[in-house]
Amino acid sequence: MTGPQVVLVGPMGVGKSTVGQLLAERLGVGYRDTDDDIVAEQGRTIAEIFVDEGESAFRAIEKAAVRRALAAHDGVLALGGGSILDADTRALLAGQRVVYLSMDVEEAVKRTGLNAARPLLAVNPRKQWRELMEARRHLYESIATTVVATDGRTPEEVTRIALDALELKEA
Repeated sequence: MTGPQVVLVGPMGVGKSTVGQLLAERLGVGYRDTDDDIVAEQGRTIAEIFVDEGESAFRAIEKAAVRRALAAHDGVLALGGGSILDADTRALLAGQRVVYLSMDVEEAVKRTGLNAARPLLAVNPRKQWRELMEARRHLYESIATTVVATDGRTPEEVTRIALDALELKEA
């Protein structure tokens, strides 16, 4: 298998960055986040890109960043929450070890406060989060090797469950 050892997907605030760093540490590999790649490349936040150029422009930037990261990174890779909306990206994820980190809306409220820094949740965040998940859940599930519910679990517990589910040995 080429590409990352593990790819993490899931909604904003689910803990992809935290769990990704823990997984990378336990596996003895590097960690990479495509959202960080985009911010570094563009020199501005994702929220600024959304405001300045709109969602479709951001998604094009994101698609390219994901493609590059999947080709170049061999450690643990975290993808932005909406990256799976793109059919080409989903096709690239076929054959990868993909962990879908899931959570319910109440957990999302606790973790993110569903704050305004999340451009897709600016108005009526609970309703918008539910609608986003209704549109995305089946896409996450369709590409996932395994699903790990994060509700009420520590990042360490989620990491252990993911390692066990993927039958990966710690370094």
